[in-house]
Amino acid sequence: MKIAFVEDGAGARFWALVNSEAGTAQQVNAPFAEWVKSAANGSQEMLDLTPTVRNLTDLRLLAPVNPGARVFGVGLNYITHLTRLGRKEAPPHTIAYIKPESAIIHPDDEIQYPAVTAKLDYEVELVAVVASALGDAPCASACLLGYTVGNDISARDAGKQLGSLDLFTQKALDRTAPIGPWITTLDALGGAGQPQLDISLSINGELRQSDNSREMIFPMDELLNYLDARIELRPGDLIFTGSTCGVGLEDGRFLQPGDLIEAEIRGIGVLRNRVGLKRVLSRVRAVGRLGIGI
Repeated sequence: MKIAFVEDGAGARFWALVNSEAGTAQQVNAPFAEWVKSAANGSQEMLDLTPTVRNLTDLRLLAPVNPGARVFGVGLNYITHLTRLGRKEAPPHTIAYIKPESAIIHPDDEIQYPAVTAKLDYEVELVAVVASALGDAPCASACLLGYTVGNDISARDAGKQLGSLDLFTQKALDRTAPIGPWITTLDALGGAGQPQLDISLSINGELRQSDNSREMIFPMDELLNYLDARIELRPGDLIFTGSTCGVGLEDGRFLQPGDLIEAEIRGIGVLRNRVGLKRVLSRVRAVGRLGIGI
């Protein structure tokens, strides 16, 4: 199944069961907590669907994030990406971070070009969506609802003046994390275990990234357990699972205002967003310890 979070013309927001081929959707009336676990297996029984079938064109697709859910990210997870950046071997473990709600944007929303960076980069990522607490589950990925597409827009020059990593500036900037267009449930993507999905990203029609999620250094179960050991994952939480080679950091071709980004994962869909004009800080905000000049 494909399940989207949408908004209708009256401003009401709700989950919907999507038929992407027919371009239609049905409203889900049951609370998220009541259907999220069973939906992972493709069951519609708990959704309490409205009989009326709507056209998707009459609805606005939103980032498929349930209100109150947290969004996590991990890095250092594709060896080709690391080797192109000069790293000779895989790290002993991943690194992780949290994205604030203000970073999330919807499909087709404009990506904000923050004033605090001159090197805005892109990263297509498979995003896991949690259905139930991991607890002592022997297979962590069996606790997922499914997967969606994410674009982990990053400020690559963050921390340059410090000479160290600044994940806050790099990964948490307002309106820089597109997610969508919907969640494809676990059963439709091979079930529990390591997903094997083709991932790609294009800029203005030019293919920049292409790989398969089977090539992750740290498999899905390990990523989930790593996070859960530190912060217990809850139903609805999302996890960006790392990106592959082909990013702007490798060749200096960073994002520019007006660029159209298309991030695609086979079996899920295409996430499209355009980069907005670069913001400008006032002199008062630009001085001091922000790490930027005027």
